[in-house]
Amino acid sequence: MTERMLEDLARSYPFNYCALRYFNVAGADPLGRTGPSGASSTHLVKVAVETALGKRSEVTVYGSDFATPDGTGVRDYIDVSDLARAHVLALNELFASPNVSHVLNCGYGCGHSVLEVLDMVGHAAGRPIPRVFGPRQPGDLDRVVADNRRLKERLPWRPRYDELHAIVTDALRWEEYLRRCSTPDITG
Repeated sequence: MTERMLEDLARSYPFNYCALRYFNVAGADPLGRTGPSGASSTHLVKVAVETALGKRSEVTVYGSDFATPDGTGVRDYIDVSDLARAHVLALNELFASPNVSHVLNCGYGCGHSVLEVLDMVGHAAGRPIPRVFGPRQPGDLDRVVADNRRLKERLPWRPRYDELHAIVTDALRWEEYLRRCSTPDITG
């Protein structure tokens, strides 16, 4: 609906826009400067790294009956740094072509199953991620993967951090940093 509203506005006024459709944003800055810090996250990679570090006891896998190789949902995970770069490039494009608007899918065009993500986090953490299986959530699709062709055609964007191992390693490093920062120094 927002995209339709933006389109109507652009037809009526000298206004251009870029709607970036995020897929599953994950990871943290590879240089360790920032990352997700919200409480009660539901994002799989964050939940998995919190579980790896003992902040949660287990990860609930919602559904094992998807039409995928391992039965769990497949999603496209985009590294937050690649997404941030897409924002900068989109803004530059809006200034360079003030009469052109864009709607762009921000993802890598490939997906990973829930179990693949959990196994990768476990590998990076050096320990398996405890998991329990729950029912599929209403409306969940088997596979949700970005068609990012338009993003690559319209912007000089190419993924830099599109390996799942790098995404989860950066997320794990960031979560370890948060844990160290929140642990009081009792040595006085």
